[in-house]
Amino acid sequence: MGQAVKIKSINHLTPDVLKIVTEKPVGLEFIPGQAADISINQPDWKDEIRTFTFVSLPEDQELEFNIKTYPDHKGVTNQLLSLNAGDELVIADVYGDIKYKGEGLFIAGGAGITPFKAILKKLEKERKLGSNKLLFANKTQADIIWKDGFEKMLGDQFINILSDEEIEGYAHGFVTADVIKKYADADDKYYYLCGPPPMMEAVEKVFSELGIAEEYIVKESF
Repeated sequence: MGQAVKIKSINHLTPDVLKIVTEKPVGLEFIPGQAADISINQPDWKDEIRTFTFVSLPEDQELEFNIKTYPDHKGVTNQLLSLNAGDELVIADVYGDIKYKGEGLFIAGGAGITPFKAILKKLEKERKLGSNKLLFANKTQADIIWKDGFEKMLGDQFINILSDEEIEGYAHGFVTADVIKKYADADDKYYYLCGPPPMMEAVEKVFSELGIAEEYIVKESF
């Protein structure tokens, strides 16, 4: 059983990503990078459980989720598009493998950015961003979630790579060994990875080629 929470606001961050802010259940605990099992509190949807990452911080008074929608699938994320402030979600189990271990290179694909958004927000708040860098892969510039926020937070340590557009000031293509070697520092200890399964598989092969030890890879498929 989970706890029902009211949606306080719901709007678009990008054409296909929703920003949903809800009440916070009393006693809910999580660490930045973790997610929760969530369902829509409506008769036909309450048993359709999906996992979404908290992008708010544990100490915040509200919960925030940034959720990529897939209207063609006619599933939960499509149903979210029809919700309004005052509707309810059900927050259940909290879990997740991604947590901050030390400075390094964060590599995200699309909505896989969400656990890193929480972790980096926490580091910024604690003034511990250090030499952490974020390499964010998307199809187009319009797909970049929270672009202004990351630019303000990380400056030159925020690198975007676009697969479907060639735009001045942005890397073009995919996350390859050459790309990682270009942006990783020699003293980077940890490599954080989260994105769609095909991207995860491709980048994990690159990690293997580069000889990066498994103990220094922090990952979660999305």
